[in-house]
Amino acid sequence: MKKIIYFSVALCIAIAGAYFIQSWLETYDNPGYVLIGLGHWSLETSFVIFLFSLAIGFLLLYAFFRLLGVLFRMPSKLKNKGKTIKFNRSQEALISGLVDSAEGNWEKAEKVLIKHASNSGAPLLHYLTAARAAQSRGAIEKRDEYLRKATEQSGETDVAVGLTQAELHLSSNQFDQALEALTKLQSIDSSHASVLKMLHQTYERIGDWEGMRKLIPSLNKNKVLLEAEVKLLESETFSRLLKQAAEEKDAGKIQALWADIPSHIKSVPGISAIYFAAMIEAKAGTKVEEEIANSLIKNWDETILVLYGNVEAEDTLKQLQTAEQWLAVHSSNAVLLRILGKISIKCQQMEKAEQYLVKSIGFEPTVAAYQLLGDVLVEKGDTLKASECYKKGLELASSEVVSHVEVITG
Repeated sequence: MKKIIYFSVALCIAIAGAYFIQSWLETYDNPGYVLIGLGHWSLETSFVIFLFSLAIGFLLLYAFFRLLGVLFRMPSKLKNKGKTIKFNRSQEALISGLVDSAEGNWEKAEKVLIKHASNSGAPLLHYLTAARAAQSRGAIEKRDEYLRKATEQSGETDVAVGLTQAELHLSSNQFDQALEALTKLQSIDSSHASVLKMLHQTYERIGDWEGMRKLIPSLNKNKVLLEAEVKLLESETFSRLLKQAAEEKDAGKIQALWADIPSHIKSVPGISAIYFAAMIEAKAGTKVEEEIANSLIKNWDETILVLYGNVEAEDTLKQLQTAEQWLAVHSSNAVLLRILGKISIKCQQMEKAEQYLVKSIGFEPTVAAYQLLGDVLVEKGDTLKASECYKKGLELASSEVVSHVEVITG
């Protein structure tokens, strides 16, 4: 419309110009003429008419070539317009797909996202969202197909695609695939917080505590977890590793692992007890007997005290003498008295064992103390009293079980 207006204005200006020139030339006796000859033909006209015709001809030629230009550009314009329409539809489809996914309409979301993915400015979002929708409705093969297309769009090194793959595999309990994807991402960017956090979750889910052990420095260095969370994770990781080593009953492996544990973790309550228990389970209690005794001197702990009583010492008399030294400070401790009774039995000092166990039961009756006292009485030939001890031990055990059940069900 604007071009028509411009053409009309130009034509009016040309006519007005011709009129003024004609008026000006009429003031002269000879307004001038133009003669054009071509072979046997000749054309004669006034100068004003020639100028007017020249202007009109120029405008017509200009309009003709402009029209040709429009006709030549029309296919590309129509193509671009089609692309724009498809792009706008793909954007609307992306929004619609995201809304459907949020509302749980997985199949509908998947269809609309994939239909318009090829025309979108962000096909990656289409494929990743469709993959989530496919997994949510249980279509694992479709999910993998969309993830593969997303990888083709972005390349193997795209972190967003890799993280989505790992997250979907992890939520489907496909731990090997999740770990493979995350390990590849870690090799690309070893400090990426989301990658490290998901690796932490994966190792925890599959119980790979050795992998977790290697990951902890990166979690700490890159501030993925709070300092307190890192310490808790370290404690849990080394506790699990010690327990796994204990199951293998390899004393050398247990000691090597203990040597690698940081000192601040060794001081965490309960960690040393796991180590001592692992060594005793591996039939290597004599190697930590002195270490257990020193630990009790520094920090009295009844759990570790029980472990000391379980050590199969080479010199049980020395073991008994060491434990008896603690009576000076803990003379009324029922656990210590029970352990002294147990070690006395190992030393074949039944009278002393009986005295310690009777005192222990006097301060705090326990199933273990009744069991040991019954064994001592059997050894002495007093089966009647021994039976009474076993009976009391069973009654105590039964009441403890009942109390535990009541706490759980209450």
